[in-house]
Amino acid sequence: MDTLAPDLDVMRRTPLHEDHVQMLRDAGEQVSFAAGEDVVTLGAPTSHFIYCEQGEIEQVDPRTGEGTGPPTVGATQFLGEIGFLNGSAWTLGCRARVPTRCTLVPRAKMLELMAQVPEMSDIIVGVYTARRLAIFRRGFTALTMVGATENPELQRVASFAARNKLPIHHVDLDTDEAREVLQAAGIAEMRPAAIVGKDDVLDDLTVQSFARFMGLDMPLGDQQRYDVVIVGGGPSGIAAAVYAGAEGLCGLVIEDQVIGGQAGTSSRIENYMGFPTGISGADLCLRGEIQAMRLGTRFVMPRRVSGVTELEGVEPGYCIELEDGERVHTRSVVVATGVQYRRLPIERLSDFENRGIFYAATEMETRFCRNAEAVIIGGGNSAGQAAMYLSRAAKHVHVLVRGKELAKSMSSYLSSRLEHDPRITVHFQTECVALDGDDRLQRIDIRNKADDVTRTLETPALFIMVGAAPRTQWLGELVELDDKGFVKTGGVAHDPSYFATSAPGIYAVGDVRAGSVKRVASAVGEGSVVIGHVWNYVDALRRAEHAREVGSGAG
Repeated sequence: MDTLAPDLDVMRRTPLHEDHVQMLRDAGEQVSFAAGEDVVTLGAPTSHFIYCEQGEIEQVDPRTGEGTGPPTVGATQFLGEIGFLNGSAWTLGCRARVPTRCTLVPRAKMLELMAQVPEMSDIIVGVYTARRLAIFRRGFTALTMVGATENPELQRVASFAARNKLPIHHVDLDTDEAREVLQAAGIAEMRPAAIVGKDDVLDDLTVQSFARFMGLDMPLGDQQRYDVVIVGGGPSGIAAAVYAGAEGLCGLVIEDQVIGGQAGTSSRIENYMGFPTGISGADLCLRGEIQAMRLGTRFVMPRRVSGVTELEGVEPGYCIELEDGERVHTRSVVVATGVQYRRLPIERLSDFENRGIFYAATEMETRFCRNAEAVIIGGGNSAGQAAMYLSRAAKHVHVLVRGKELAKSMSSYLSSRLEHDPRITVHFQTECVALDGDDRLQRIDIRNKADDVTRTLETPALFIMVGAAPRTQWLGELVELDDKGFVKTGGVAHDPSYFATSAPGIYAVGDVRAGSVKRVASAVGEGSVVIGHVWNYVDALRRAEHAREVGSGAG
């Protein structure tokens, strides 16, 4: 299966060309560091691109304060990883191992250079992406989670991190390492905990606070006016973000969960052109996110949009309202919020959510069903891909399908694999009718509607991947919806675009749009095409604004 980037250990380290280095020197300033002096500190903003001219820089182990030694960054190499593109924080500290001299280029100037010189940008982005992947795989990070599988909130953070390829060092509870880590942090009892560095215990760690810690969730303010705000970071939203950046639009993506949406939960997509061995949904979408950031589009998450209203005054536009009270002004909006799995009407469902009931099958969730029975509810592509992925770790996977056959939307290759895999059993005309367990899910009752027989399955993990409820509540009555809540598009007098809604300047793409094709490729296509219409709309607004300014000046 295709991966996000080459492994840094085997990646050929391509130095920047001499003319590129001279550009850095012209745009930045040279700074010297004594041996043992901090070059960057944990949690500081990535405000500069750091190119090593002479000397050697090593990472600092946040748990011991000691240098990690090889691999280090030496002359002709540079610091940082992919978060630099979005202005995130340093997730590890670095210090000079010997007397070191570096060229520091302000981030804004560096992004300009990268946009102007794609050859230089290719090298930097390639190394940054590989470095993020290497850090993620090694779990080398300032944040240690002890017993995340035992605590629902820590588990949510860990799942968020896994889907976004953000590094966390996991330690299982009731192990010698857990005891050592907890004691070093001053915790006497064996309990779940999140610890930064050696002894900074985070008692209120949430997905939101973790995102802020990693520099993903940044204050927006209502001072800047965007050309386009894309609400939703699934395939259609990411594609729109890429093309918005490419067309020079000032764009912002707001995502309330993780980049990738439902597609990000797919462990292996094999029918997307260009990836003959398949690619995970998370890797595919992260590639697009990196591409969009490289072109200048900003991302913030996890932020939930609560509403949108028209701006009052001469200049048309919209105010995006967020649940935390912040507001964002924009000339146009692309609705790409997709759909979400429905919450089934099963008693005690809420008791076991994130305690054995999940809506995604990633590496984090796989921990709960290793060498155990796993159950999936659903008959579409996401359910099929999850079954294939989980079958590698689970003792057996049971797929519950309400109808007499798999969904017509499931790809033929996938249904054939489910049928022939001895580790997977598909139960047709079967539903889950009861959940049971103490602190966590331990067993479920399933009923076959054909013979009305109920039996019990012992399982620690139930994955619900059924239904498609559009996420459009935040739109209120601003745009027209169909009877199922999907956004109606096309056929409006004010805009010839097939993706235009009833509100001028608001467009809808992907699964949230009425009549859309529920495939990743079609979502990407819609997100790519819609930006051409957005550009035309924004350009017309700019021309009108310029004409008013000229007219005002003449008067």
